[in-house]
Amino acid sequence: MASYLITGASRGLGLELTRQLSTRSDVGKIFATARGDAPKLQQLASTSPDKIVVVKLDVTDEASIKQAAAEVESKLAGKGLDVLINNAGVLQYAPKGVSSMENLQESFNINVLGVHWTTRVFIPLLQKGTQKKIVNISTTIGSLALSRFVHLLPAPAYKITKAALNSLTVQYALDYEKEGFTIFALSPGWLRTDLGGEQADLPVEQGAEAALVRILGSTPEQNGQFLKIEIKGWDKDKRNQYDGSNAPW
Repeated sequence: MASYLITGASRGLGLELTRQLSTRSDVGKIFATARGDAPKLQQLASTSPDKIVVVKLDVTDEASIKQAAAEVESKLAGKGLDVLINNAGVLQYAPKGVSSMENLQESFNINVLGVHWTTRVFIPLLQKGTQKKIVNISTTIGSLALSRFVHLLPAPAYKITKAALNSLTVQYALDYEKEGFTIFALSPGWLRTDLGGEQADLPVEQGAEAALVRILGSTPEQNGQFLKIEIKGWDKDKRNQYDGSNAPW
């Protein structure tokens, strides 16, 4: 049975991914991480104590990441980690435009450096795993090709750092493809979470389910790609496209 580690699992997409994975018979341990108190995650873990292990991990603190990795390694009891889902992220606004942006450094620390630090610390455990998958939760809002299309959203730091995350994903994919890794960016759609807001397209349950279809079905052929979810029946004339295609960089 596959083992998973999910960052930012205290709420939103990370929490729902944890919940849905915990119901699957082909899933073993799920290491669900949070940087602080996570009552919803703790409650979920209490319903599935044999599967869900709550681990403290702050993606902006390398010491915290290393401590979490040691804890995960001990609980894997000599086995490797199969799937790492880098889900932790932040969306911050600059209503007066890019020149007024005061949060780029914080956004970069969480959305880019946090993924880099977490990935490199857990690579040794993933190398011992059987699936060797790393999934970086991204967004088409960070697509350079779609920049004009999403320009009205006043979140330049989010766009810039997600574009950087996509580039980081490709660099890891190229470095580790010879070892059989499958490393890709995944846009889970615009979801009704604290980050996405109530006006978003999809309930988080639907987005998580569609994301898991891409994650579980991924193979080394998807290494280095930027994937989108697929929602059957979604009107293709709508603003956002959930057709399962690759998103443009």
